[in-house]
Amino acid sequence: MRVLSVLFAPILLAQGLWVGARALRLPEAAGARTGQTGQGAPLRVLIVGDSSAAGVGAATQSDALSGQLVALLAQNHTVSWRLSAKTGATSVSMLKSLQEEDLGTFDIVVLALGVNDVKNGVGLRAWKANYSAILDLLRLKCGVRHIYLSAVPPLGDFPLLPWPLNAVLGARARRFDAALQEMASDHNACHLPFELGLDPSDMAEDGFHPGPGLYTLWAEAIHTQLARDLKSRE
Repeated sequence: MRVLSVLFAPILLAQGLWVGARALRLPEAAGARTGQTGQGAPLRVLIVGDSSAAGVGAATQSDALSGQLVALLAQNHTVSWRLSAKTGATSVSMLKSLQEEDLGTFDIVVLALGVNDVKNGVGLRAWKANYSAILDLLRLKCGVRHIYLSAVPPLGDFPLLPWPLNAVLGARARRFDAALQEMASDHNACHLPFELGLDPSDMAEDGFHPGPGLYTLWAEAIHTQLARDLKSRE
């Protein structure tokens, strides 16, 4: 794949500029980014990440990852939750944001981060260092007990991206996700593999972000793992 990157470098550059210029700019989902809901044992949840965590592709947070995950958890818990996410976030910008933000204490954190590092050409070593620093910070600053790392999604399957750009970014995404699995093991966190499939009908109209249907599947996958872990620790 590195050979492909070199051979097609002019094409990849042109495609990257074309995608950047033509891509539909969707807003982050509207709605509250913190709250409390549900009944049962208390559970404090922090969701951290980039545009996907921010709900781009859904009209409101209730249709996005945060709202759907919180709704599932609230069936059995009193959930105090917070969303810290921003379109375009990278590992380094998120690390800086978390260092500056007054977050509070949480039991669980869900991270969705890596796509922008992949597509922006951030080196794998730098990404691992930044991501590891984020995990250490969350443990120290927020007292987080359980950390869930959403896989770097398969960019090669995103409808927006043409060939060969999709092939190159897809290969980078796989390398980054393999590194993420290693970091999960090193930091006693849980890696959540991407096993949802990418049906274009489940994606947003920009061909790059999840739509409400994919957010539903994503929230359900996280909830299934989280509920299993919480039950085993009762």
